[in-house]
Amino acid sequence: MVGENVEPGIFPIKEALVMAEERGLDLVEIAPTANPPVCKIIDYKKFLYEQKKKQKEIKANAAKIVVKEIRLGPNTDDHDFNFKLKHAIKFLEDGSKLKVYVFFKGRSIIYKEQGEVILLRFAQEIEEYGKIEQLPKLEGKRMIMLVSSKKIAKKN
Repeated sequence: MVGENVEPGIFPIKEALVMAEERGLDLVEIAPTANPPVCKIIDYKKFLYEQKKKQKEIKANAAKIVVKEIRLGPNTDDHDFNFKLKHAIKFLEDGSKLKVYVFFKGRSIIYKEQGEVILLRFAQEIEEYGKIEQLPKLEGKRMIMLVSSKKIAKKN
């Protein structure tokens, strides 16, 4: 048995329980597989509270990654392209991830190459702000490309 204000030693269970009760604390088994099993005298509710508090703190400090989406068409003209590009750069500077995709409506799926060209051009334009995680890949009626912010890449 171990604990605060307790001399470590081997005690019978009943004696250990009496010692814990005298201090108004709980007897908690911490290593049941050890021979003999190891128990600790602690305030169990306080222990649980502190554990929960630590978990909350870890969760609060964890980086929350936001994924922003930008949708293009296979026939997106220069003005729209530049407009979307400015938004993409702003998102990447804010530290968000980016999911850029070309959506093919109806029979426009025959312009797959055009969609890929647009995405590759987009990747080239935002190269200094973000890192390409996934090159253009066709999934159903969408050709998707993933871009992560260089800020995130530097942290990892």
